[in-house]
Amino acid sequence: MKRLTAADFDPEVLKLFDGYVHGQLSRRDFLSRAGRYAVGGGTAATLLAQLSPTFAAPVVATNDARLKTRYQEFPSPQGYGKLRGYLAMPADAKGKLPAVLVVHENRGLNPHIEDVTRRLALEGFIAFAPDALFPLGGYPGDEDKARALFPKLDQAKTRADFVAAAQLLKTLPQASGKVGVVGFCYGGGIANYLATQLPDLAAAVPFYGMQPQAADVARIKAPLLIHDAGKDERILAGWPAYEAALKANKVNYQHFTYEGVEHGFNNDTTPRYDEAAAKLAWGRTVAFFKEKLA
Repeated sequence: MKRLTAADFDPEVLKLFDGYVHGQLSRRDFLSRAGRYAVGGGTAATLLAQLSPTFAAPVVATNDARLKTRYQEFPSPQGYGKLRGYLAMPADAKGKLPAVLVVHENRGLNPHIEDVTRRLALEGFIAFAPDALFPLGGYPGDEDKARALFPKLDQAKTRADFVAAAQLLKTLPQASGKVGVVGFCYGGGIANYLATQLPDLAAAVPFYGMQPQAADVARIKAPLLIHDAGKDERILAGWPAYEAALKANKVNYQHFTYEGVEHGFNNDTTPRYDEAAAKLAWGRTVAFFKEKLA
């Protein structure tokens, strides 16, 4: 069966789906509005199913012998009290390793983010991906249920959990003390946020994430590698103000816009994935971490 890509969908459907994914449209509203774009006997429900993630084939198998992986809980005194996440590291590590915090999209710690965590571990990092939904029972195994849970989080506590996660990575026995963060969509916004909160953060890589307030940019000390999608009007709308603040505060940053691709282009479990852009962005990300966390 041919793998669907963004080009197989009307641009208006992709906009509606983006609105649904980010809570601007209800499921009912998406189905109501998208129905006019269904063709060939399809339905709006079919379009939604086609655009939703499928987790059948991870890039790195869950039982890859080159890795050690486990779920681990850590205290978070300023957040919800306890955080839980997926920890991955090379099985044959020699000496202490730099660490990368991996921050998921607005659905919690799903199989795709666990796969991304394993990919980073294969590159020689300790990688840890917390589940923001842990206080609400954890990722429920269903993307729609996860999306519905997300607004119920206390974001002040959730952000404190991510701050705690970044700080604890410095203290792991296997860790070198150098910590970076990579995040996607919601997680990209958290990566930007952590850069404003942690003066000793070694590197931050937001993928299509919401930008921080201009007034907070003065606190950023970490070098940034920022990835955006050329068709992502919602996120790109905030870029000019962010860029001006970064320049005004002499922050070390690189910004790449991948033309012709959609928000979420790095997520290879959905049709919005763009292989060429994702491979380029991922290669840049790994090289950036290897340089900045050395």
